[in-house]
Amino acid sequence: MSEPRVLVVFFSRTGTTRMLASTLARMLSADLEEICDCTERRGALGYLRCLMDSWRRRPAGIVPAALDTAQYDLVVVGTPVWGGSVSAPIRAYLLENRSKFRHVAFFCSFGGLGSQAAFDEMRELAGRAPVAQCAVRAAEVQRGVVAASLALFVSILKRHLTHYAALEWTC
Repeated sequence: MSEPRVLVVFFSRTGTTRMLASTLARMLSADLEEICDCTERRGALGYLRCLMDSWRRRPAGIVPAALDTAQYDLVVVGTPVWGGSVSAPIRAYLLENRSKFRHVAFFCSFGGLGSQAAFDEMRELAGRAPVAQCAVRAAEVQRGVVAASLALFVSILKRHLTHYAALEWTC
């Protein structure tokens, strides 16, 4: 029986979601891929672009992903929450890959409200319910106090992977 393959994929404008994704990838012994946005999003004008894209539910132009999601048993997708919505680059990624996912899980970083709305949107865009989801406040990431949240999320994912591998092996 082979080990289930896991991919952590994310977009990060400020580095907060990147820190979460890197930690998750280490904890899950997963491959890691950052989604690259073709739109300039730095500074105040970039922030306004982010909000406009989220309000309009507009996917961003992204650089094609290097890793094929169809090769993974679980894809863990991370996004910052923009105006109560999923980020435009992750919106594009989920739409492009929705037919390739076996299992998905979601995580997000957020400053105020909107994490559940972002998860609901991610579920719709991915075309399937997540195995688990984890919302982490950006302030907690900056203070380095996310270990308990991530540990619980990872334990749920590992339990799912163990169950999934056993089912696949017995069939």
